[in-house]
Parts: sequence; C-alpha cells; structure tokens
Amino acid sequence: MEKGLSGNIAKAFLQSKLTILLMIAFLLIGGYSTLLIPREEEPQIQVPMADIFIGYPGASPKEVETKIAAPMEKFISNIKGVEYVYSTSMKGQLMLIVQFYVGEDVEKSLVKLYSEIMKHMDIMPQGVTMPLVKPRAIDDVPVLGFTLWGEHYDDYQLKLIGQALANEIKKVPNVAEVSITGGRNKEVKVILDKSLMALNGVDLIGISKLIQAGNVQNDAGILVRNDTAISIQTGNFFNAADDVAKLVVGMKNGQPIYLHQVAKVEEAPSEAAQYVFFGYGKADTAGFKKYAGSYPAITVSVAKKSGSDAMKLATEIQEKVKHLKKDLIPTDLQVSETRNYGDSASHKVSELLFHLFISIVVVTLFVMLAMGWRGGLVVFLSVPVTFALTLFSYYVMGYTLNRITLFALVFITGIVVDDSIIIAENMHRHFKMRKLPPLQAAIYAINEVGNPTILATFTVVAAVLPMAFVSGMMGPYMSPMPIGAAIAMMLSLVVALTLTPYLGYIFLREKEKKGVAHQEHKAHVLEETGVYKIYYRFIHPMLETRWKRWAFIFGTVLVLIGSMLLFYTKSVAVKMLPFDNKNEFQVVIDMPEGTTLEKTMAVAAEVAAYVSAQPMVKDYQGYIGTSAPISFNGLVRHYDLRMARRERYSKS
Repeated sequence: MEKGLSGNIAKAFLQSKLTILLMIAFLLIGGYSTLLIPREEEPQIQVPMADIFIGYPGASPKEVETKIAAPMEKFISNIKGVEYVYSTSMKGQLMLIVQFYVGEDVEKSLVKLYSEIMKHMDIMPQGVTMPLVKPRAIDDVPVLGFTLWGEHYDDYQLKLIGQALANEIKKVPNVAEVSITGGRNKEVKVILDKSLMALNGVDLIGISKLIQAGNVQNDAGILVRNDTAISIQTGNFFNAADDVAKLVVGMKNGQPIYLHQVAKVEEAPSEAAQYVFFGYGKADTAGFKKYAGSYPAITVSVAKKSGSDAMKLATEIQEKVKHLKKDLIPTDLQVSETRNYGDSASHKVSELLFHLFISIVVVTLFVMLAMGWRGGLVVFLSVPVTFALTLFSYYVMGYTLNRITLFALVFITGIVVDDSIIIAENMHRHFKMRKLPPLQAAIYAINEVGNPTILATFTVVAAVLPMAFVSGMMGPYMSPMPIGAAIAMMLSLVVALTLTPYLGYIFLREKEKKGVAHQEHKAHVLEETGVYKIYYRFIHPMLETRWKRWAFIFGTVLVLIGSMLLFYTKSVAVKMLPFDNKNEFQVVIDMPEGTTLEKTMAVAAEVAAYVSAQPMVKDYQGYIGTSAPISFNGLVRHYDLRMARRERYSKS
C-alpha cells in the first residue's frame, strides 16, 4: 500500500505513546494561556491622535483662526500619514485635533508632529504661547470608577479623602492614571481691610506683587569655604496660611507691616467651580429608601496601562479599597463602584467561552447521530485541542481576549471540526468494512482523504484571510477574526492528521478477540445503511425526472432571492457587530451660553429626580461644570474638555 504525506504523518502518531501526552500538554497550555491573556471588552486599536492647545491672549476668535489656525492646518496636513486636521478657534486660544491613518506608528507620528510644529514656530505671531501637544489613546478611557459620598460630608472634605485614596491607588501595578472629578481644593484666602490698608500706607497692587514675589525659591549660587562648596538658596515656598500671614508687605516708622495686620488670612475651601452628586435609583430598593435624594460626591476614576488585564486590575484595586476602609476611609463614608469595565469584560468573555463550549457540544451531538457515541467522542476530544492551541497563539501574538477574538472561534467552530470529522468518518467506514487489519485500514483511510482535506483547509484559509487586509479603522478592529480563524483552521489540520488518527484508532476500530487472527468479514454494504436510503429517496427522483430537477433549482434560487430581500426591506437588522448591552449611559445637558453654574445644577437635579424614579436605574451621578469620566465615545468627542462657565461670570 503506497502511503502519501498524510498517511506518513498519521503513522508516526497512531501508536505512539507520546500522542496522548501531547494532547494533555496542548490542553494545559491552552488553559493556562486563557488565564494569562488580558481580558478586554474591545480589541486594542492603535489610532495615532493628538490634541494641540495654543494660547493667544487677547485675540478674538477670528484673529486666532486667521493668524494661527489656518497656517498650522496647512503645514500639519503636509505631514506624511496625517488623515485629517480639525481646529476650534476660541477667544485667546486654539485647539487642533490631528489624526493619523490607522496603522501608523504612534511614537513616530508624534515625533513628526512635534518636529513640524517646532520648525514653524518662527511664523507664529508675537505673544503666542508654546504649543501643548497631548496624545490620545483608547487607554485614556477609565476602566474603573469609585464615587465617594456621605450624609455628613461636603465636597471639600470628600476631595481631601479622595486625594489620599488616589495616592494609594497609584501604587497598584498597571495603573496609568488616577483622576478625581468634583470637590473643592484647599486654598489660602486673603481678605483685605481697606481702612487698615490706608492706615498703614499699603495698596492692593503692591500686596499682590509681594505675595507673588514671596512665594519663590531660587538658587543664589555656590559658596566655597575651607575647600567645601555650599549651595545657597534664597526664599521659600508658602506651606501654610501662617507663612502668608507673616509676609512683610510694607514699612511704617521703621517697623515692618505684616500681612495679617491689614488682612484676614485663613485656609478655606476654594470657590465652587463644579458640582458632583450621587443618588440611588428605584432598582436599588434598599438604598433608594434609606438615602432619599442626592448627596455631594466626588468620583475617583482609574485608567489602565496599554495591554494590561482590565479584570485583574479591577480586582486588585477593589481589594486595595477594601483594605483602605479600615484606616483611611471613614466608616460612615460610602464608596460606590460606579464603573467597572473589567467586570463587564470578564462577563462577556465568559459568556462567549460558554457559547463556544455549547457549539462544540452541539457539533458533537450531530456527529454522534451519524457515527455513534465513539465517533462523537473523537471529535469532542479533538476540537478543544485545536482551540487550546489557538488561544496559545493569541497569547504569543499579543492579542487580548475580547468579543472579536472569541467571536472568531465561535464563527469557525463549524469549519474547524470538518477536518477531524473527515478523518474520523473515513476511518470509521474502513473499520466497518473489515477488509484490512485495523492499523493498515487506519493508514489507508487517512491516506485516502488526507490530500483533499489539506486542500480544503487551505481553500477555507484563502477565503477568510483577505478580511485581515481591510483598511481604515475597521482593519485592526476586525483583523483578529480572520487571523484567528486562519490559525484555527491550520491547527485543526495538524490535529486531524496527528491526534484524530490516534483517537480514532482507539475508539472506532472493531475489537478482536484474543487468540483469534484477523479474518475477512462480510463487506460493509453502503446501500443497506439508513442514511443512504433516505438520501436515495430524496435525490433519485430529481436524477430521473427533468422537471423535478429544475423545480428544485428554481426553488433554491427563490429562497436565495427571498433571503436577500430581507436585507433590502430591512426586515432583518444589518450590523457589523451585535448590539452591546451597556449597563450605563450618559445624558449630556447643554445649557444656553451664559447660564450660571447654579442654574445648570438645578436643571441637572430635575433630570436626576426623573431618572431615579425609573424602575431599571440602580444609581446615578450628576456632573455639573465638568465632564463625567469619559467613555470611548466621550474620548472621540472630547467631552473631557467641557468646563465650568462659572469662572467667566462669578466676578461680575
């Protein structure tokens, strides 16, 4: 019997003791890779993008546009790889949004952007500030958020506790940034007394300049004495209100006049420039009844480093916060988890893994109907090995576990099992025929269908792989699916030619009695099988009668056209990805220009009261004069740049 490539490969594994060990090793490697691969909701998309901020004090929006925006748009657009440039001209300042094409190297793109800006600084008008270039990435979106609130705490007290909490969270590995939204900072207030100022002969402008000059520390040089160099510093920064109060602001009759003699100096919360509040919704029955209404709050949001596991990071920070409740966070202060993308990512990944298992079981059941439980067992053991090796490949290539990479496995399940089914079914057929001894029958069966199986695998790979070359943002977003599918197909071929023959030889061959040599048995008659009889009754009339053939073809065409019309009539929704059931949403309120912070707060409170009464709302947060912790949509729309207008109107 002449053996081909597939037969020679299968022969090496058919009776080898190492085959079962390789199978166990592959399963363990795949399972361990699942624990090591970071879990995320969405795949990492590298889109080089940056915001450029430039100040032009005193200029009108029109002057900013003509003197800064137009020239910068022109020379930045000439940078190789730039897709578009957007500019927003405001009074005294300019913001430029620069986005490079997807696939451009992030670091090289930023270097080119910096170089081009510095090269053209000589054409900028006098008085323009140095440009601030701020890169943006998908990892800027916080994955975890804690909202601190309490019945007996105001936003100033909450901010102090939040700052201490943020410092502790920063110590957790893989934390990129911790930001605090809401609250008021501590400041030193100087309340001047006009009568005392006049009595001591000091004025407002002079005091202001002296305060600025007093809050400075400089290097005065080096004093060399006795072969020792001593660094000398002059001045000192203010550390407390007492330092400010003891500042000398004038002289009278040869005596120094201190600031506390002409003013009241005290440490106090700063003026409110933003408001944040928290409240329970109707879905949380206990919290809704116990804590009616809303309370002042702050939100501590955490962004992760690129490539880190959102689920593991969220778990570590939760443990950290739980530990800090013993000594740093007061017992009567509430810490509510208002965002956890790590938990949602883990839930989605677990759900997809469960669906993957269900699909394997369903395919196995169908195989059992044709080849019995032994044939189903062969396929059931072969497919997990393929997926285990595919997950290991994901880990090696730096992919994360997300709904795209796992969707590739679910999508390819029906195709992956084909190779193992073809090999197992042909072995099953030859074992039933009993024309050859089991070992020779197995090799003959594999050699018979091996080359067509290899060809079919490469054909499917050739059909799926071109999707990896899609351009634009959808390219890197969807590329894990065709690449993962192609890898899974190639690995399924390897498993079909190595492990499947071994498993088929164990479970599918007919057991012979001890001491009885191999004998020829009655050949397996295909025409006597039930499957053949059903298929014959269906296909024979169409082969014999012409009009039945054409009726079947015409009916198939009608069904095809009818299914295509479902998309045209929109009876079936067409989407690239299924709807994502998010557990949070944002309501953005844009008030008319000139609206005060307090008026906006009143409107937001009314909206919050309505939202809290909805039966599906668990809790809500309000952010007035500032933006909520941004989502990916907010990152693209620059919601984090929304600021309070209070500073513009509070002094009038």
